[in-house]
Amino acid sequence: MIHPLLSNEQTSQFAELALPLPLRQTFTYRLPENMRENVRIGSRLLVPFGKRNLTGYVVELHEELDEALEVEESQIKDAVELLDAEPLLTAEILKLTQWTADYYAASWGEVLKASLPAGVNVETEQIVEITTQGRDELLKVTTAKTAKAQLLQYLAEHEEVSMRSLGKKFGASTASRIIRDLVQQNWVSSVQRTLSTKAKPKRRKAVRLLPNFKPFVFNDKQEQIIQILIENKGEIGFAELLEEADVSSSVIQTLEKKGVVEIFVREVFRNPLENAKIPDALDLTLTDGQADAFEIIANAINSDKYHSFLLHGVTGSGKTEIYIRAMKKALELGKTGLMLVPEIALTPVFSRRLSQVFGDEVAILHSSLSTGERFDEWRRIRKASARIVIGTRSAIFAPLQNIGIIIVDEEHDGSYRQQESPFYHARDVAVVRANFANAVVVLGSATPSLETFHNAKNNKYTYLHLPNRIGNRPLAKAELVDMRNEFRENGKDVVFSNELLKAIEETHSKGEQSIILLNRRGFSQFILCRSCGDTIRCQNCDITLTFHRRDNVLMCHYCGFRAKVPQKCPFCDSKFIYFIGEGTEQIEDILRRRFSGLRIARVDRDSTRRRKSFEETLIDFSEHKLDTLVGTQMLAKGHDFPKVTLVGVVSVDAGLALPDFRSAERTFQLLTQVAGRAGRGLLQGRVIIQTFYPDHYALQHACTQSYENFYNEEIRFRQKLGYPPFVALASILVHHANYNYAFDNAQILKECLQSANTDRQARILGPAPAPLPRLKGEHRLQLLIKAANRKKLRELLDFGLHEAQEKFCDLRCVNVEIDPVNLL
Repeated sequence: MIHPLLSNEQTSQFAELALPLPLRQTFTYRLPENMRENVRIGSRLLVPFGKRNLTGYVVELHEELDEALEVEESQIKDAVELLDAEPLLTAEILKLTQWTADYYAASWGEVLKASLPAGVNVETEQIVEITTQGRDELLKVTTAKTAKAQLLQYLAEHEEVSMRSLGKKFGASTASRIIRDLVQQNWVSSVQRTLSTKAKPKRRKAVRLLPNFKPFVFNDKQEQIIQILIENKGEIGFAELLEEADVSSSVIQTLEKKGVVEIFVREVFRNPLENAKIPDALDLTLTDGQADAFEIIANAINSDKYHSFLLHGVTGSGKTEIYIRAMKKALELGKTGLMLVPEIALTPVFSRRLSQVFGDEVAILHSSLSTGERFDEWRRIRKASARIVIGTRSAIFAPLQNIGIIIVDEEHDGSYRQQESPFYHARDVAVVRANFANAVVVLGSATPSLETFHNAKNNKYTYLHLPNRIGNRPLAKAELVDMRNEFRENGKDVVFSNELLKAIEETHSKGEQSIILLNRRGFSQFILCRSCGDTIRCQNCDITLTFHRRDNVLMCHYCGFRAKVPQKCPFCDSKFIYFIGEGTEQIEDILRRRFSGLRIARVDRDSTRRRKSFEETLIDFSEHKLDTLVGTQMLAKGHDFPKVTLVGVVSVDAGLALPDFRSAERTFQLLTQVAGRAGRGLLQGRVIIQTFYPDHYALQHACTQSYENFYNEEIRFRQKLGYPPFVALASILVHHANYNYAFDNAQILKECLQSANTDRQARILGPAPAPLPRLKGEHRLQLLIKAANRKKLRELLDFGLHEAQEKFCDLRCVNVEIDPVNLL
């Protein structure tokens, strides 16, 4: 339990710390006397752990040792350094992260680290130095030098060297083994050195006009300097002043000597929107449906009580305007607002719109910002200079005070789930944070997740429905093209049906725009030898390599491994190499060759590596400098292009075939979302979906864009097969480079879970190879737990993991996911 901050009169001898390690426990450290009056709950301390120093987070303070801790005072180590004059972590964030760690069976320290901006955590490195004894021993070496002698010689020539540098030169394992031996022999010394943080305030020279300066005869350039300072409220950056006045620095220095101006250093906040083009303000009138939904949400904000809403509106129904007015209402009441979006790609669109309404009170948080930008935005939020925050999933931990509303746009999106430790779902954390803060949470989507819609049907969330588009514009007409018929007509597989090609040509001839979707990047899906039938696979993962023609390389999309494109089969030397499957790169190539006059851009992770390139492409498309966008699901949601009248879906069949109970739901959501990009202006939209499975219910309902019909059919399957929302689900992944080691640990874990399942209220499936049985050099075994409720699930997990640890199961290679959204 988190205790309130101790008063200044009280001093504590011991601190309980959460460390950023995959361990579900806290650690006790002694506070040296010079720290005791300054350490507060929420402060960061540098503490020794094993042979290294770590940044820990103070979650509790003790005046004396608690007997329940069961630790001898002699075993307790001293903290090394207090890192914060004022605690970075607020009481609210501590409470929220503690809940997150507990619910998701994660490490509290790892969740706390994830809640802070990248670059603020202090890092240490191991420094090695040769001793006098080591130099003496080096002189005795007369024979051919061994690796040990070579490393010792290197240290003698370079004095202090980091282990990272030695690892690069001699190999990490070799260097580690040799240094361990040399330290034992006292030939080298090894210490931990603290590195400076990557994120620091940006400081620049500036000039200010001094009050009551003694007048004298100014020349023209000096007069110009003074006039510019007056126009800028008496203060301006030094470099900006030089540029604007077009003078040398000596002119400013002369004015300083005369006591007219002062040259000083000031902190400059890095603004992610500094050069952004902010659109003109819009004066929009709400539809009756929008007005009704907004009134209900506004009344909830006024109540100062927790309320949760599902805002279910078709694409183009005006959900964004309701979000903005709700946040405006919160600000009018002296509260703050937080808006989560699933993709970094959506933040430029929304942040510009929010800046148009709220100005400098908007802060942005996402991983594409530079370390400095993210640090500055976080500090603006912490200081209450920014009261509206927009960001991706980690922004849920933004240190806002007095939250009035939290909005989760496209709440169904899987991007809200953190796919590496610490595992959490930002949507669910948002609901809990709103509950803790007596705030309002709005979950918005045109295609809500089945769990969210089920909760709304059971009155856990208040249901708000926007069934019509703005201006009663019709939804785009969708149609399925059976690619089996195309094969029969053409006598071969084709990428584009005649219907889709004809539609692209007609759209272009009318001066309208189109979007072509294929949720697979690269040029060809894999390479096949037609002689021996082998494929070229990743050396680290059990997956085929994808061909990227632009870079002429084979690439693994999971670990990043790259290989050269072979001229012949590496297994049988055959020259009959066949490139199978298509990706967005190939789609772009086909369209460029077929329609030479079409201005085309591709949007996927490969084409948008350069910062702001995606943003620039979207702006060009919105200004009709481009005719067609080809891309992955990055194009499917949140974008508003009034001139897009055609959306073509090359294929979604691969997504339907994935071994995951959510495959149909994800396919339906993707198709409905991308269909919503068409016909948002005055013209009727059209959607063409190519498939080999035209009778699949997910595709049929996507064509009619009937969410309720899809929900009713899909929910029956979930209930019959025992999947969420009718059970509480956990996925346990046991991974290790050695398959037998992973299997043995998985078996121990299975036995412990079974012994805990005495009342048989849960089903334990596995261990079995995961759908992707090997990734990044590790074998992966999966267990699934289906429990009647979350309480039973947690009891089973807590007991099972504890028993497994007692039986020497290596929990370092065990990942537990509560409520997983992806079983691959």
